[in-house]
Amino acid sequence: MQSSITCRRILLAAITMLSLTTLPGCGQDQAKSPVASKAVVKQNLRASSLLGAVSNDAGPIKTGSVKLLSEQGQELASIELNNSQRYEIPVPPDTALPVILSYSPGPNAAKDQQLISVVIHPDASKYDINPTTTRIAKQAKAMGGYSHNNMVQAAESSGHVPDANKTTSGFRGDPTTQYGGWH
Repeated sequence: MQSSITCRRILLAAITMLSLTTLPGCGQDQAKSPVASKAVVKQNLRASSLLGAVSNDAGPIKTGSVKLLSEQGQELASIELNNSQRYEIPVPPDTALPVILSYSPGPNAAKDQQLISVVIHPDASKYDINPTTTRIAKQAKAMGGYSHNNMVQAAESSGHVPDANKTTSGFRGDPTTQYGGWH
């Protein structure tokens, strides 16, 4: 009987000690917690210029302007398309990410005629601007901002893959070329 009571006391003491060490608070200094915070780390774009092509559902767009904008809408650089859908726009040093590439057919163009593409990765320099990039950017913004995760989720949800082609079962061919080779 005595050993049974002793075992219960030891077990109760062990449970008490375990609960005190795993529960947050209880008078402990929260700053010493080993849990990492989810602070957003701002990065700068490393490329000296961004390049790509501008198109819409009808095909290549060869006139208009491309602007590099801060996330707040401040113009950082601008170029005109000169009878070519290709653009190359200079990037000012120490440009903080994310930035937005904005195409407009003219200075008084309606908002629905403007196209955008969002730059979130510091080392990438090639960005096309088209209706798909515009949908992805708008959806990511609506999800809370231009983070990597929001951009990926927006891209995945805006893809047009038929239900019958969402798995690799029965696929006969090079699996690295399925879905456009982006896997």
